[in-house]
Amino acid sequence: MIEVGTLKDRIQYVVLTVFLGLLGALPYRWRVPLAGWIVAWIVAPVLGWRRRISDNLDHVMPDLPRAKRRQLLRSVPNNLGRLFIELFSPKDMQGIVANTPFTGAGAAALKAAMADGKAVICVSGHFGNYDVFRSAVVQQGGDVAGLYRPLNNKLIHARYIAAISAVGGKLFSRGRHGFAGMIRHLQGGGLMALLIDQHMSRGVRLSFFGEPAYTALSAGQMALKYEALLFPVYGIRQPDGLSYVIEVEAQVPVSDATTMTQALNDSLEAQVRAHPEQWLWTHRRWKGRTATKGAAKVKAK
Repeated sequence: MIEVGTLKDRIQYVVLTVFLGLLGALPYRWRVPLAGWIVAWIVAPVLGWRRRISDNLDHVMPDLPRAKRRQLLRSVPNNLGRLFIELFSPKDMQGIVANTPFTGAGAAALKAAMADGKAVICVSGHFGNYDVFRSAVVQQGGDVAGLYRPLNNKLIHARYIAAISAVGGKLFSRGRHGFAGMIRHLQGGGLMALLIDQHMSRGVRLSFFGEPAYTALSAGQMALKYEALLFPVYGIRQPDGLSYVIEVEAQVPVSDATTMTQALNDSLEAQVRAHPEQWLWTHRRWKGRTATKGAAKVKAK
């Protein structure tokens, strides 16, 4: 049965189809920066993303210079637009990824673990291009799987899944069935790629940028239970706006799930502070912060 969706879903799908069709006719080196420009100057203001970015910056980086803030209101959605078109251009990205180096303190250990068939969990965030790493592992013959959250618009979701599936490897949907697949994948000595920076109402209250952020402990819990190595990994966009470096940080020391997950939050925070334009500041990462801050101000008086 073909999923027709609501009227709103169909309109969004038509807009996406036109957007991808027009940009898809352009060479990749023009397509990516143009997508960034469109999202930064047209989409972001219309959808109110600049206000959300500004609110999040106020919350965790209140001392940010005004000029830097204005820059981020443009550069954050620009990176988002580039990421968006890259995800829908998997074949073009393969050439970019083929020339993307693995760097960082954990790169050698990660490659050794993959060669030995050890279970590995690599954790990133909505930062840079988080699919560059998965694509690179596939091109090197690695057994990698990713976890995704189904999109609300089922029409767009089908197209999105088709695009990210073209990268190769396995994909598991968030939920009970997907979790079971992840476990089998790890038990078979595979590599799981996960993102950790979305608000999880059933997660644990940890710290991110010094503020409470509810975070899932699943990466740390699985690493402990299935004796998987745990690495923070980032696809960092380079100054040319098209190429990447894959930075693999040192393995997270084995301790307990909460401590290990906080280490992942701290790692991502350091990367975002170093490259704030490459993180998705449109996320509601600190849900409930207004009430919390208000209460704190009243108490302070």
